[in-house]
Amino acid sequence: MKHIAVFGFSLMSLELMQRLQQAEHSLVFISQDCAETALMTAQGFTCQTLDFRNDDQLQAIGIGEHIDTLFCFFPTDSDNVFLTISARALAKDLTIISIVDDPESAEKLLAAGANKIIDPYEICGRKLHEMLTRPDISNILDHTVFGQHDLNLVQVPIPPGSYLENTDLSGLDLNAQYNVILIGVVDTDQGEELHFALDDTSRRLTAGDILVVLGVTADIEAFKAGLSVAG
Repeated sequence: MKHIAVFGFSLMSLELMQRLQQAEHSLVFISQDCAETALMTAQGFTCQTLDFRNDDQLQAIGIGEHIDTLFCFFPTDSDNVFLTISARALAKDLTIISIVDDPESAEKLLAAGANKIIDPYEICGRKLHEMLTRPDISNILDHTVFGQHDLNLVQVPIPPGSYLENTDLSGLDLNAQYNVILIGVVDTDQGEELHFALDDTSRRLTAGDILVVLGVTADIEAFKAGLSVAG
């Protein structure tokens, strides 16, 4: 079970915690505003009120011990940078994911120790681009996985002998077969970079490649089972 701490109240933090399965993750929402923690407590979440600028209080909730993943969702980039610096100093192996308001702050967050940056404007831009250029993809996302609470983003390696070996990304239709969405592929021979499916349709799959897929648990398990089928 992953232990996840979400700092800062926003629609994104609320949506994240609603979508993460509390049976599969240990979740805690943290704010220095009592009104925000009261609001999230009313939603049924475990919450704590503390000063994120106090290292002792960060350690008290498990930063540097059992917390695996930290989300920095404060509305101001400066607060997210400060929290990232403090958390990274306490836990070198902690996964830190931060939202960014000003794209120019992304480099500061990465330098501070963030593993991933979420730029909501870029995400919206991609979504609009897909709606205009690939309405079929947009419709798939809207009518299959979005809106379901048992939603997971999972890494699935391609086993040797799988029917997907030597298949081009352009030839995949995982939504029709398994009701899952292929987000991208990590070619482990080339490193850990995620190649987005929409941007790299000519890529050929090989055994050992890692598929990043989005879907509900039952559909993802069916997809994993089907991968072992020989080509």
